[in-house]
Order: sequence, then C-alpha cells, then structure tokens
Amino acid sequence: MKPTIGFIGLGLMGKPMAHNVLRAGYRLIVWNRTPSRADDLVRAGALRAASPQETAAQSDLLVTVVSDPPALEQVLWGPSGAMNGLRAGSVLIDSSTVSPELAQRVAQACLTRGVDFLDAPVTGGTWGAAKGELVFMVGGPPETLDRARGLLETMGQKIFLLGPHGAGQTVKLGMNLLLALEVDAFAEALALVTAAGVEAERLVEVMQSSMGRAPLLDVKAPLMLKGEFPASFPLRLMHKDLRLALDLAREHGVELPAGQAAYATYSKVKDSASDDPDYSAVLRFWKMKHD
Repeated sequence: MKPTIGFIGLGLMGKPMAHNVLRAGYRLIVWNRTPSRADDLVRAGALRAASPQETAAQSDLLVTVVSDPPALEQVLWGPSGAMNGLRAGSVLIDSSTVSPELAQRVAQACLTRGVDFLDAPVTGGTWGAAKGELVFMVGGPPETLDRARGLLETMGQKIFLLGPHGAGQTVKLGMNLLLALEVDAFAEALALVTAAGVEAERLVEVMQSSMGRAPLLDVKAPLMLKGEFPASFPLRLMHKDLRLALDLAREHGVELPAGQAAYATYSKVKDSASDDPDYSAVLRFWKMKHD
C-alpha cells in the first residue's frame, strides 16, 4: 500500500509536482496559502487540508515547496505550522530553495520529533516539473533517501545525494548562481551587439553554431529577443537565490565579484518592475539605462 503524501506549496513548481504525485496513484493531501491554487488538484482527487499542521498530521511523507526562507519558516513554525503535526516516523522533504543553515535547523527540529528530513531542492524549470523530469539535489542520510526515492522518482528523472543536511541547498545555490550569471552575460552581449548596430538574432545564430543547443539558447533566448518574459522562474526568486548564494559565500570567506555585480543588476530590474517577470527580464537593465 502506497504511503500518504502531503504537499505544501502549489506555486509554479509545486503544483505540477503535486499533479505528478497524484497521477502516480498516491493518496495526496494538499495545502496552499491561496486555497484556489489547489482547486484543480482537488477535482483530480486530492484532499484539501485546512492548515499545514493538518497536512502534516495526515502524511507519511510531506513535501514543502515554498518561495523563500520566511515562507518556509511560516509553514513549519507559524500558527498551525507543519512541525506541530509531523508524526514520529514520517519524512519531511523540503524542495524550496533556502539557505543551508535553515535546512540544518529544520533537520534538527525534525530530529527532536523523530522525523526524518531531506533538503531536496530541484532544478529543471516549470517544463521539467510538468514532465516529471526534475533533478533533485539532496542533502541528508542515504537511508532517508531510500525511503523517499519512490516518491521523488514520480517528480524527477535524476536524484543526486550530495552530502549531509544542507548539501542539497549548497549545490542549488551554486547552480542558480551559474544560471543567473549566464543569463546576465547573455543580456550584456545582446546589449553590446545591438548598440553596435547588429541584430540580436545574428548573435544567437552564431552562438547556436558554435556552442550547440542549450537551455539558454533553446528556452530563454527566443523570448528575450522578443522582449517577452513569462515567469518560468520569477526574477524575484532568482534575486533571492543570488542573495542567499552571496550570504553563503561571506560565511565561508569566498569572494564572488561577478555574483555581486549580477546581484546589483538583478536588484535594479526587480526594484523597477511593476509585474512579476521571469529572471531573463534582467535584459530590461539595458533598456532602463537608455530611457
């Protein structure tokens, strides 16, 4: 008999992940701060809980996917928080992107309750979440991953056990630092060639011939050329992840000058945005400079 799965957080990533869990035949209990986000899952057979605590109390394995550290702290330790409902012997899997320090703090809180924990942030975008092709970066004991592997395989195609609690978050921040710099560098290159009078599409054609196909070229570049930024990964979250990466770097005495520069660029675009665009909207920085 399959375990009962709880799911807290039904945003851009969490919702398609939860749909894949439901399609795999698990009994699914869901909660989201905005209740309407759960409506289609409930129609498909999921049960709606009244609070994070109620979700946790009914779950053998509980997955959290929320936007940032304060949101995770709220759903775990806030009023009717999940920590109050977690049962001894259950497993908590956090697939949010937060700091390694917070992941370690959650692990300690779980330990005192007899609950197993994994920090398991993901990469792969909303398209990977919809297809069940995410990559999980896991921190925690191997035996806990063994308990959770079947569930994770309904949502992802690759699972990397990277070390103790916090290791998953550390690698995720490194990954997002790389993605942020990659898109920022591409935006700089577009600004340079177009300012010099060359069509941006010509740069992309040369890149495709010299660098091969890649997510930047396949997914981001076409929309950036059109000036369209539908949020697959919101800029506000990449901005948050850059801040977490820089915090982690300071903690370990590592200088990230390119990361600092990228954070300043993303900050200016975020502060001026009246919408909630994808992080590829960092391209707006150069338009702002000329307005």
